[in-house]
Amino acid sequence: MLLNVGTFIRSASRFSPFIITHSSLSSPSSFCFSFSPKQTVSFALQSSQMASFTTLSQSPPKLLFRQLFEKESSTYTYLLADCSHPDKPALLIDPVDRTVDRDLNLVKELGLKLIYAMNTHVHADHVTGTGLIKGKVPGVKSVISKASGSKADVFVEPGDKISFGDLFLEVRATPGHTMGCVTYVTGDGPDQPQPRMAFTGDALLIRGCGRTDFQGGSSQQLYKSVHSQIFTLPKETLLYPAHDYKGFSVTTVGEEMLYNPRLTKDEETFRNIMENLNLAYPKMIDVAVPANMVCGLQDLEPKAN
Repeated sequence: MLLNVGTFIRSASRFSPFIITHSSLSSPSSFCFSFSPKQTVSFALQSSQMASFTTLSQSPPKLLFRQLFEKESSTYTYLLADCSHPDKPALLIDPVDRTVDRDLNLVKELGLKLIYAMNTHVHADHVTGTGLIKGKVPGVKSVISKASGSKADVFVEPGDKISFGDLFLEVRATPGHTMGCVTYVTGDGPDQPQPRMAFTGDALLIRGCGRTDFQGGSSQQLYKSVHSQIFTLPKETLLYPAHDYKGFSVTTVGEEMLYNPRLTKDEETFRNIMENLNLAYPKMIDVAVPANMVCGLQDLEPKAN
């Protein structure tokens, strides 16, 4: 199948240039990207205040990608799969407990084999869905950074690669929002998706960043993390955060280097901004953090004992 892509407008409708709807495809087995060898795809990212343009080069006909949204915590969950592999192995990034059934139903509809349920960090605003997923889908492994101090089946460190079929994600340490934050970046190579995609968690948001006043956060560390681990990626790299509160869905490295109102400043100015945000105490933190430190299984462990 040749995917014909025109112009996409990023607005409150939360469009992503790589979201494929059920109505656009004839069968579940065709939910993959396919580009002709010399095709160039262009789309516009636009809001009421700014407009920018990014050109996408060809992408291998392998990656299935879905961006999913949980409205209570404004959390994005990401589904990725190698749909050219016989097993169609898949992973979920930052699943939420409230939407586990939705996510697993989608995995089933698309004929995928879920192998990993991953977190970018220990979340404070929602309970992770990884524990519930493990209970519903035998064989799925939970993944989080070793630096998080949380429980999981697989602990990752900077430079590790998480493979699913012939595709992989590279692990980059991006602490600062929390001590254990990581960014997952699609692989670099001719057989990997182009442009690259980075799943930044709460380290870098669209025109913003995560707060640094709890869970071992550090504005100095966050500034260095973003500038050394994210802003060093190619400028056309697509950035997908864990949250958005203004109706946006995707940005690029180049955009954030130009327009991010916090991280375009020098380090001292950034530190002053972060120290004077005067944010309210997170309403879910006392429930979410303890639960997420044990993979979201806090209610199941006493029963098991």
